[in-house]
Amino acid sequence: MPSPVLSDSTLLLITAIAAVVAAIAIVAAVGFRLTRSQRDLGTEAEHATFATLHSAAAAGEHLRNGLQPAGALKASRQLRTLLNCAAFAMTDDARLLAWDGTVTAAGQPGSDVVMGLAAKTLGNGRTQVATLDGPLRGELGLGQNGTELKAAVICPLKVESRVVGCIVVLSGTPTAGLVRATNEVAAWVSAQLELAELASSRSLLAEAEVRALRAQISPHFIYNSLNAIASFINTDPQRARDLVVEFADFTRYSFRRHGDFTTLAEELRCIEKYLLLENARFGERLQVSLRIAPEVLSTVIPFLSLQPLVENAVRHGLEAKVGRGLVQITARDLGAFTEVTIEDDGVGMDPEQLRQVLAGRQDGHHVGLRNVDARLRQVYGDAHGLTIDTGVGHGMLISMTVPKNQPGHDA
Repeated sequence: MPSPVLSDSTLLLITAIAAVVAAIAIVAAVGFRLTRSQRDLGTEAEHATFATLHSAAAAGEHLRNGLQPAGALKASRQLRTLLNCAAFAMTDDARLLAWDGTVTAAGQPGSDVVMGLAAKTLGNGRTQVATLDGPLRGELGLGQNGTELKAAVICPLKVESRVVGCIVVLSGTPTAGLVRATNEVAAWVSAQLELAELASSRSLLAEAEVRALRAQISPHFIYNSLNAIASFINTDPQRARDLVVEFADFTRYSFRRHGDFTTLAEELRCIEKYLLLENARFGERLQVSLRIAPEVLSTVIPFLSLQPLVENAVRHGLEAKVGRGLVQITARDLGAFTEVTIEDDGVGMDPEQLRQVLAGRQDGHHVGLRNVDARLRQVYGDAHGLTIDTGVGHGMLISMTVPKNQPGHDA
């Protein structure tokens, strides 16, 4: 049978149908990919959760230093987005720190006006919902530009039950949900402020511990050093002059006012001067051995974390020993870490007594050991405290291991 011959109009119709089918297939494919992309990014609830966590994290970064104007302003911008309110304010217990959102014809409301709105909450520590009536609207400068703003929710910010400030949210008719959400945000901000206060307290404690070390160094060591220098003034004036220079350099380093951290190289230079001064007193009784890997000299360590260990070896290990004593200082490269050991062959110490010292249950001798151990644990964690091996009559070996890479710790 001969093949049928299609007319031109039929061919055109088939071609058109094929084009439509192809277009539908393309649209379906694009739609499928878009749907899949949306599904890969998560549901709407997941998107909302992500946005909430992102805003909270961003705000938290700006509250690390407590209630400061610059940080409060940046945090308020994130928290206003989180609450989806018209305006958001943050105060401390005496002043307006930040205002974000609605700006009226009169500009940002004055601090005294907002603090007046917050006074009751600052006084009794309870959440308040205030109606923005005629006089108050005028004081806030809302006028006709803020006719949709009818109420303010004021929640306290507390640190250990103390009211330290509050947040103020301006909105239309406040719902129970907005009040609960504002309370939750205030509780979250309060937690950040407690963390900031804790960090500040830890910094102050670390500073106090360094001051305690300096105070420990000064009376005993300075007295002995000056006596040693005086003994050479008549017999060896040049050595006396050299020792005065070493003494000045040592005390200048020990009592410096800047920085909580130093480098291993700087601490070893301080130790060198300390040992030169002690050698003037002990003479040949004091022997010193140093084995330092050059690649670890730039390691950052807490300020005055090695010198007290060397002083402990000299004062409590060798001073009571008959005859010569040896102090060995070693610094090794352990890859990502630097290990420093201070070893002496002196009189040693009872291990139980040492435990009492490190636990803070015994004052007096060896306080430098506890001080250094506590600061190392505070900075690097409990895994990086001092490791001490000792026994009565068997000397003492002290080890400390610190990471080489320490972001945020500048010498």
